[in-house]
Amino acid sequence: MRSQNILKLCGDVAIKLKSRLKDIAVVLTVCAVGFVFCIGLYFLVDNVFNGVFVEWFDSHYMIYENRYLADKDAYTVVCYPDWIAIKHLIFWAFLCAAAVCLAIAGILSCFRARKKVKQSVTSISQMLHSYMTQDKEAAEVFPKGYAEIAAQMTEIKSTMQRHEQILKEEASRKNDLIAYLAHDLKTPLTSVIGYLSLLDEAPDMPQKQRAKYVHITLDKAQRLERLINEFFEITRYNLQQIHLEKERIDLSYMLVQLTDEFFPLLQAHGNTVQLNVEENACVYGDPEKLARVFNNILKNAISYSYPDTVIAITARQMEHQMEITVQNQGKTIPAQKLDAIFEKFFRLDESRSTNTGGAGLGLAIAKEIITLHGGTITADSREEITTFRVTLPLR
Repeated sequence: MRSQNILKLCGDVAIKLKSRLKDIAVVLTVCAVGFVFCIGLYFLVDNVFNGVFVEWFDSHYMIYENRYLADKDAYTVVCYPDWIAIKHLIFWAFLCAAAVCLAIAGILSCFRARKKVKQSVTSISQMLHSYMTQDKEAAEVFPKGYAEIAAQMTEIKSTMQRHEQILKEEASRKNDLIAYLAHDLKTPLTSVIGYLSLLDEAPDMPQKQRAKYVHITLDKAQRLERLINEFFEITRYNLQQIHLEKERIDLSYMLVQLTDEFFPLLQAHGNTVQLNVEENACVYGDPEKLARVFNNILKNAISYSYPDTVIAITARQMEHQMEITVQNQGKTIPAQKLDAIFEKFFRLDESRSTNTGGAGLGLAIAKEIITLHGGTITADSREEITTFRVTLPLR
């Protein structure tokens, strides 16, 4: 561990030294360019434009005048510099030189900044790739100056790992479910073929026994149909994308119609429905999708209710939303399972021999539809009373 820290420290020092050397190289480059520019300017003025420059300088910055020399008793031409004009020339030459140096420095700085940005992006990309693809801590990958990025990437990686784990669990449950279904299809199919073969081989079978075999065959065929429907339900869920077509819905009429449709199933289980909904209760949403939600919830309530118990459906309008509750009496759902009942391919009853539950998609689909409507769906179970609560915005 100590040797690793020493190596890391040496690496950091090498990186900093490399950066300093690059800065020194840039400064030396600017100085060299300025020096070459000055030499070139001197060569240009001294050799190429010598005559022109001298004439121009002589006409603009030199003063010629006739003076009388008493000792020689004659007039002569005297030449001396125009210092005021030369001062202005030096001032503007200095400004031009400064502007040229600044321009050169700006251009070089721009190129260097672009290069550093590119290097930073490449470095960050490499660190991100290393952190996301390897099992390393953020502190091992990101330097101290990248603390904010390290914190964000830690959160992102943690979220991705949770989602990946959820997807793995869903895929595992789905594969187990399909394996169970494929296995369970054989049992009722074998029974159907067996009883039909008996009926075919014994045309003179007593009527009472024949009726018994026909009833068993029908029951097994219905069981086979339910299993096949589970396969179709899994396929439809994987292929479909839910789109909403919203309109104003008479909620009371929808719930009354729904309970009427479930009357045969309720009667078979010995259950009754107590409906407490105002006649003018309305919501805004997709009627077909919301009917599917309440269908799934009520079917679930019937499947897990005790016989001869009441299922209470209540709808009440709150300030900006409508709250619908479906309450049934049955076995208390354990807390660890209560958190998972809205997950795909989750079944409360893991035994495939019972008829309760389906592919484990009903409540998952219900949650997705309610979420698309901007509402919420939750479940609570205590003291053998299970309550599903749905909230929907009024507008």
